[in-house]
Amino acid sequence: MSLAAESHGFLSPTGVEIAFLLVGLVTFGAAIVTVTTRQLVHAALWLVVTLGGLAVEYLLLTAEFIAWVQVLIYVGSVVVLLLFGLMLTRAPIGRSPDADSGNRWAALTVALAAAAALVWVVVDAFRTTWIDLNGPAAGSTEVTGASLFQNWVLPFEALSVLLLAALVGAIVLSRKAKADTATAPGTAPADRTPADGSDKEGTR
Repeated sequence: MSLAAESHGFLSPTGVEIAFLLVGLVTFGAAIVTVTTRQLVHAALWLVVTLGGLAVEYLLLTAEFIAWVQVLIYVGSVVVLLLFGLMLTRAPIGRSPDADSGNRWAALTVALAAAAALVWVVVDAFRTTWIDLNGPAAGSTEVTGASLFQNWVLPFEALSVLLLAALVGAIVLSRKAKADTATAPGTAPADRTPADGSDKEGTR
């Protein structure tokens, strides 16, 4: 271990570590606003900030490939899909009282339990794993891409089918809403026919 590594301690963080902490706080705050706001469009936009913050964190961890995958897939595809779903289903632009189900405490309990389980699984899986930061890079874009498209092809295909199903569902809901609007009282052609008939009988 080098002299710089020995002199560096927990109480003397580097600029990268400080930036990592600040970006993490901003990302955490954006995630909280995403799940607590009652405006659906604002929730989607704050989700962009959250996913973008995660991409910056990957960049600070020198994982450039994962950072660009985060930007292209999540920020560039998932968020666009959500916005298309909001537009096709004619979601309200302003505050929506339906966005709050009243189960915030139950949702908070489930979220904390899921976070605790995730932290426990990660710590237990990598408890004895050590990374030599001064040694050669353990992975590269070629190795990551090969592992991604060889061992994780099925999850990626399942995700693409899920996103396609969400888009098709949004289109179906929008067409159903248009059909309900067309058959509303006073707007359908069938509702105008009796009125025309009664007018004719009245003239007779």
